[in-house]
Amino acid sequence: MSALPGLSWRLLRGGGRRNMLGAALTAVAVAVSTALLLFAVSANLAFQGRGDREAWRNPVPAQGGAVAVQAVRTDYVREERITVVELAALSPDAPPPPGLERFPAPGEVWLSPALAELARRLPADQRAARFAGKGGGTVGDEALIHPGELVAVRGWAPDAAVFAVRDGRETDGPREGVAPTRISDFTGKPSFDAQGYQALALIASVLMVVPLLVFGGAAARLTVARRDQRLAALRLVGATGGQVVAMTAAEAVITASAGAVAGALLYGLLIPPLTRIEIGGGPWFAADLWPGVPYTLAVLAAVPLLVGLSAVVGLRRVVVSPLGVAKRETPPAMRFVRVVALLAVLAVVPALSAGTGAGVIAVVLGLAFLSINLAGPWVVGVIGRVTARTARGPARLLAGRRLVDDPRSAWRTVSGVALTGFVAGFMLLLSPTADMLGESDASRLRITVPAERAAALTGQARERLAEAGVPAGVEVTGKGEERTLVVALAGGRDAGEVQAGRGTRGASGDAQGSASGGDGGAAAAQVDAALADRARTALDGLVPGRSATSEADEDRFGLVLIGDIGTGTLVVLVVSFLVAVVSAGITAVSSVLDRRQTYALLRLAGTPLRVLDRARRAETLIPLAVMGGGSIAVGVFCALPFAVTSVNTRGLVTLLACVVLGFAGVIGAGAASAPVLRSVTENPAPRPD
Repeated sequence: MSALPGLSWRLLRGGGRRNMLGAALTAVAVAVSTALLLFAVSANLAFQGRGDREAWRNPVPAQGGAVAVQAVRTDYVREERITVVELAALSPDAPPPPGLERFPAPGEVWLSPALAELARRLPADQRAARFAGKGGGTVGDEALIHPGELVAVRGWAPDAAVFAVRDGRETDGPREGVAPTRISDFTGKPSFDAQGYQALALIASVLMVVPLLVFGGAAARLTVARRDQRLAALRLVGATGGQVVAMTAAEAVITASAGAVAGALLYGLLIPPLTRIEIGGGPWFAADLWPGVPYTLAVLAAVPLLVGLSAVVGLRRVVVSPLGVAKRETPPAMRFVRVVALLAVLAVVPALSAGTGAGVIAVVLGLAFLSINLAGPWVVGVIGRVTARTARGPARLLAGRRLVDDPRSAWRTVSGVALTGFVAGFMLLLSPTADMLGESDASRLRITVPAERAAALTGQARERLAEAGVPAGVEVTGKGEERTLVVALAGGRDAGEVQAGRGTRGASGDAQGSASGGDGGAAAAQVDAALADRARTALDGLVPGRSATSEADEDRFGLVLIGDIGTGTLVVLVVSFLVAVVSAGITAVSSVLDRRQTYALLRLAGTPLRVLDRARRAETLIPLAVMGGGSIAVGVFCALPFAVTSVNTRGLVTLLACVVLGFAGVIGAGAASAPVLRSVTENPAPRPD
């Protein structure tokens, strides 16, 4: 160990119990930041991994010789989506698709573990009969989006009827179905849904990562006054500016490295419970939430470097004016240009829209975060001057003078909750509800059929439903080369009219029912799930390659997406709230340790301890109320270009809960640091340090 890092290590160890407590607080802050940063990185990689595993179901047409033909359709059971992949080999050396040990032979059916379990649990006439055939095996994890996904892979002969049907529509991925496609491999391309989730994950990561980086940088400034005093003394006795910088960087990196390693271990322990968070229809594989060795090492290297850089940046006064630091002179006031930077970023927000790229949105949000953090200390200084001028008692006067004297330290205490307020305000207008989709009709199943076979298929559908004991009416609607066969299940809206031959739509009517229209209402548009599954099973194979679906089936993805946005919002707020509370608690204790000599001198001068405690609370709660409300307003303003049509009541409740819990967390953190205040004022005699 070289001389300067060795001296830094000896000063760190020899600073006494309270100095080691300050180092421990920094390590804890870094550990929390590292764990949550690894979570943010892993979330993006996890969505990318899901997209890669799903890509093979969104095939790319072969440019040269094709080795197989592939089609994808969507079926439903118990209100859950089943992805059905139809395959046929065109060449004897066709490679197996992901998750399968070999290419499925004609008549073989391979099921995912969750679908196989469901087939065993449900009666055959509700699910299993749809995939009759030889058992081919189990679809492996590398072909599944999540552990509970329902996937069936069926083998066919190349001339099977299932590959002769084409719907003539351009699709964005397996959710809409994929027409028969000749392929040369199973590489595929990410679906539109996968890209959408990755974009949302990127935006969510910015909302989580920027506060983490701010918190990590602030960790380097914990107990800064104590450290600056020590370094200023070394500077005055002959240490060069470079030596002071080197010692500071070494001390910060040593502490941060220990915290970063602890944070990585903490995140490893959190992976099992994190896998239970359901996004995109199901939970996660544990491997999805581990970023891998390269990314982990990158985070473990980046976090200590960030902390070291933040510690060095704050050394200007020590290097340039060590005597001023030793004399505790108030630093010059900050300039209004900090607020100008925030206003400049906000001026860009109205130019954004829902069609703006996720990368651009992420950059603007990141700049808004950083601008709030930049303007925060200036605003705190203004608050301090107003508080001091309007004070009517010693506690508020002390609080105001403290805010003016060191607004940066006061901002570090409330910055976590203020940035959380920005997140909550941004999320308030971006939380859609299921009401946006309206009421969906689950009582009318529909299948697209060729016009020339419409009459024959209608008769076959009636026969199949009668044999299965499913009470339903059948009619054909639409014009052109393809028609829509509509099956109205008994108990659902308009079923009786269809059975009596009085269809609710004319021959040119739209096959899509609207559960919000008519006299039946939403309740009548719902049927027993078992009855609907029996009808789907009876109609399976009526038109090869097509499934019977209802309006409610097709709206389920929207419901899942709305639920996922709510889950993502909650996760982001929980992470931000955790950062805010930990930041408030650590900085509150650090602030007391930084000013222990000031507190001791005030106690020696006769200031009651309760006055000091009230002043300490006031210097936190006053700027918190102003900056918290201001950050929420800025978050709402940044969300306006992307706002949904109406405010989500649940989002508003979440916002209010976040604000209440944030204030409660800061108050609780202040109360937790009260024993430290009593400890440092027990012996008010001035210390030689």
